[in-house]
Amino acid sequence: MPDIHIHREHQLGFKQARKVAFSWAEKAEKKFDMECTYEEGDTEDTLHFSRSGVKGTLLVDATRFEMNAQLGFLFGAFKDRIESEIGEQLDALLNAPAPAAAKKAAPKKKATEEAPAKPAAKAPAKARKA
Repeated sequence: MPDIHIHREHQLGFKQARKVAFSWAEKAEKKFDMECTYEEGDTEDTLHFSRSGVKGTLLVDATRFEMNAQLGFLFGAFKDRIESEIGEQLDALLNAPAPAAAKKAAPKKKATEEAPAKPAAKAPAKARKA
């Protein structure tokens, strides 16, 4: 049975790496009809993925991604292409800008788009003069 092994180092830290792994799992479910199960750990997470003819794991920690997959007979003929595409997907996710950076680049609201001012609050009943 042909095997796929992909190893990627990163400097994202564990929390951000976990987000990348979730993103990859979502794409794998939609694009390849994979069934994914995510197990969180204290220092390492494991993403299990499978579908007819393919099964594997993606290990995620603070400094690396380690993918191992086994391909069935029919998918074995496409091993190089599958490995290349998965590697490209991981590279794209690892090199994507952080969501916080995207928020900073968002345009500021114009003065005409600002919310209308709130009406002045009435003084508390004790402070009102009769």
